[in-house]
Amino acid sequence: MKITILTATYNRENELHNLYNSLNENYKVFKDFEWIIIDDGSSDNTKEVVKSWIKKEKYKIDYHYQDNQGKMAAINNGMKYVTGDVIIEMDSDDYFTPNALKMINSDYEKLDSNAYGIIYKIKINDKSKNVEDLDGKKLKLFEIHNKYGYDFDMRLTFKTSIRKKYKYELEHNEKFITEARTYYKMDFDNDGLLFLNKDIACSNYLEDGYTKNLKKVFKNNPYGYYEYFKECLTYIKKDNCTFNRRLYFIRQYILFSYLTKKTKKEAIKNVKGLNKLLIIILIIPGYIKSKEWNK
Repeated sequence: MKITILTATYNRENELHNLYNSLNENYKVFKDFEWIIIDDGSSDNTKEVVKSWIKKEKYKIDYHYQDNQGKMAAINNGMKYVTGDVIIEMDSDDYFTPNALKMINSDYEKLDSNAYGIIYKIKINDKSKNVEDLDGKKLKLFEIHNKYGYDFDMRLTFKTSIRKKYKYELEHNEKFITEARTYYKMDFDNDGLLFLNKDIACSNYLEDGYTKNLKKVFKNNPYGYYEYFKECLTYIKKDNCTFNRRLYFIRQYILFSYLTKKTKKEAIKNVKGLNKLLIIILIIPGYIKSKEWNK
């Protein structure tokens, strides 16, 4: 089984070394993988650094440069180069644990044919989350986040034949949208993902990363997030989401309705059932709070 690691990068030549070194370590015990790098318009020495690695490594490193379009477009564009049976997206500041690729290969050999991928954990700043209650269960990511309340960083691996059917949907020429928008759509089209209580990678949040600048990300990409939260409200069923998470989705839907200049009437019209009733109750105070937040 061949594994593809797909990485979008922008001015991260110093951080990429960690991922590169971890792949070299993994190559000692598992060799059937490729690393595809989509350079999203870097102005540093990323190209020269990667080209030097290509010359000396026995495993395939496939480098492609594009004008800056954002991480999500870079991943979308990179999909056409993927030749592996399994794909994992790794950020430029991620790196694998020793034996991670060998472990992924072994886990996929035993994977239920109806599952379309495996969810693994990732250590953040050397800290690992223990999730024994979900270990070995086939679940939908939407349930993991919104029924069981686990919202920490994970690394999702997919059967390539399924993953290639989807792309990150961007709105109004925006450059970013949460991966969950695509992953939740995959959830409801497919049978489920196996969750394993194993760490396959590590990461350290960078000061210029998306997670550290979430409010700025929201403001720069309101149309995509409006569509995402509108879609989330349609996914809610009686047994897959807590009431608190439903309220979270409604608050965020109201916020992004305000940021995309939807009238209150439009915001109410676009939802149904209990969600519509709650939005009718909350939209006026929600728009007032959204105005304060936007300042």
